[in-house]
Amino acid sequence: MQHATTTDVLRAYWRGAMKFKGRAFLILCAVTFATVADTLQPWFLKALFDLLEKHSPSAATIAIFVPVLVGMALIRLAGWFGWRMVGITSNRFQPNVFAALDEHSFKYILGHSYQFFADQFGGSLIQKIKRLSRGFERMADEVEFQIIPTMVVLIGATIGLYVQYPLLAILFVVWTVLFIVFNYWASQWAVKADIRRAELDSEATGVLADAITNAVTIKLFPAPGEEEARFGKVNQAFRESQMNSWDRHEIIFAAQGLLMIAIDVGLMYVGVRYWLQGFLTLGDLAFIQSSLVLVFGKLWTVGRSFRHIFDSIADGKEMVDLLLEPHQIRDKKGAKPIDVTRGKIEFKDVTFCFHKTRCVLQDFNLAIRPMEKVALVGPSGAGKTTITKLLFRFYDLDEGKILVDGQDISKATQDSLRDQISLVPQEPILFHRTLMENIRYGRSSATDEEVFEAARKARCDRFIADLPLGYDTYVGERGIKLSGGERQRVAIARAIVKNAPILVLDEATSSLDSESERLIQDALHELMKDKTVIVVAHRLSTIMEMDRILVIEGGTIASQGTHKELLKKKGTYRKLWDIQAGGFAE
Repeated sequence: MQHATTTDVLRAYWRGAMKFKGRAFLILCAVTFATVADTLQPWFLKALFDLLEKHSPSAATIAIFVPVLVGMALIRLAGWFGWRMVGITSNRFQPNVFAALDEHSFKYILGHSYQFFADQFGGSLIQKIKRLSRGFERMADEVEFQIIPTMVVLIGATIGLYVQYPLLAILFVVWTVLFIVFNYWASQWAVKADIRRAELDSEATGVLADAITNAVTIKLFPAPGEEEARFGKVNQAFRESQMNSWDRHEIIFAAQGLLMIAIDVGLMYVGVRYWLQGFLTLGDLAFIQSSLVLVFGKLWTVGRSFRHIFDSIADGKEMVDLLLEPHQIRDKKGAKPIDVTRGKIEFKDVTFCFHKTRCVLQDFNLAIRPMEKVALVGPSGAGKTTITKLLFRFYDLDEGKILVDGQDISKATQDSLRDQISLVPQEPILFHRTLMENIRYGRSSATDEEVFEAARKARCDRFIADLPLGYDTYVGERGIKLSGGERQRVAIARAIVKNAPILVLDEATSSLDSESERLIQDALHELMKDKTVIVVAHRLSTIMEMDRILVIEGGTIASQGTHKELLKKKGTYRKLWDIQAGGFAE
């Protein structure tokens, strides 16, 4: 996996922000306007103190102070108005960027391969997607309300001090450069701990998600103590990394405080000496002090801002890692939608290896006629399910090619290929949505009547009718509210709605009881009509009527024929049948 740099994360945030560049520019203008108004206030204090120094208090001199007081009021109102503009515009800018980042991340994640999702924790992926947008929120707040205002205040204070006396400005500029360089270096030192904290946070979330998803399994064994220990271990590591991160930032805050004390005392000492020599007025001293108060108010939070910014970079880094990781399975340049009219399937000299030392198929050849019903049987690990996954192009081949109606699937778009194949897996996973939505997922344009008809053919209309909300019943996460047989029938109904010319049944009845299997077998007969069918099965009783049965051993076709033909041969199929035949008659 490619690891994202700070620049990569900032580039991802920038791309999201630039989708709404008009609002970003308006925020920049409003922040600058409001901060400039704030930096003008020390000038009015200078004018006020200079007037106090020159005039004795009396009723006659009150009018002299009125313009200064009115000016102070107006400039403060201008600053108030500018900050309100920043807030209102930011409220319309940031949520749009959050949504854009989330949508882009979600789209890119879905484009990753089958193997990618097999290797990832679902809970961690969700957290990484959300943390990218949360990281942008934190960074945008710091840039809008701290970084830009601090830059404007520093420039304004430097100009003001230079006008009073150039030496003061030089001292201030040198100190400012040292302060910023120190904070940048210190933040780089601290960000290592921040990144480690973010990684452990994701790991802890993954452990939690894994345990909660398998809560029933934990109860059955029972193993709550082991899971608590596992989570406690990773949570302890996260806690220690968080304390380490915070301690580093506390050291930075302490050093900042010392630097501020040094410049405060230094400038006031120089200022008082020049006042005693008559070079500066009381108004100048008031200007220096009020400018420093304004500067310190901004700079004191710079270290915290750097921390938040690097926190946001650490938060976004893991998601940007995934955004930088190329999709393993990609449409080739110029790929076109596949056109399937007959459903002929050909594997030609196919070689596929998961690893260099584990080749599942070598020089594998198979031709399936249009609308032929073919079953794949054999021992576990022989390559049966791999064959179907290669047909879906969940993996790319090492050698050879797969043709559907004479078209190389590697040159077709993935979506169009998978749109032409229906799958009923051994353990169908349903969305936590209504039954109507789950069945219609096979084809989003299907009418209600088509959904009802598919449910009837799949033999699931009866149990749906018994539910209080019928088709509007939510099935629970992963369909947990339904039995295994009910989930299978919903999956079959979904495949019927899809009505693809090629059908793959991957152990579709292996985990069901006899009654559920009978119902599903009836439904499968409806589903298989006029389709090219590939059935992966361990239960040989379910494939007796297939046109052809292929015995897969070691990634090759060891033998093939009809059920009766294979029984006559004293091979693997006959041995498997003899093992299972206790309850079946030929």
